[in-house]
Amino acid sequence: MMESPHKGKTGITRLVNAFKYSCAGLKEAYRNEDAFRTEVALAIVLIPLAFFINHEMQGRALMIASVMLVIIVELLNSAIEATVDRISLDDHNLAKRAKDIGSAAVLISLINLIVVWVLVLLN
Repeated sequence: MMESPHKGKTGITRLVNAFKYSCAGLKEAYRNEDAFRTEVALAIVLIPLAFFINHEMQGRALMIASVMLVIIVELLNSAIEATVDRISLDDHNLAKRAKDIGSAAVLISLINLIVVWVLVLLN
C-alpha cells in the first residue's frame, strides 16, 4: 500500500503543508460546491449578526459555533461525495447510502443552527 510522500514531514514543514492543503480544500469547495457557497454566504451574514444581537459571550459563542458547524459538516459531506464519485459514478446502494447519510448530517447541523439561534434569542 502506498502512503503519501508528505507523511514523513514533521514540525513547521508539516504545519505549513497542512495549512496549504486546507486552503486548497476551501478553494475547491467554494469553486465546486453550490451548497458550500450558500452556507458561506449564510455565515457572512449570521456571524456579524451574532455580535449585534447578542451581547453575552456564551450566547454569541454558541451562535457562531453553530454556523461554523454547518460549514464543517458540509465540507465533510462534500469530501464523502467526491470520494464516492471517484470510486464510481454508477448507481449503487452503498454509494447512495453514503451520500444520503452525509446529506442528513448537513440537515441535522442546519436544524442545530436554527435551534441554537432560537434558544439564544429567546433567552
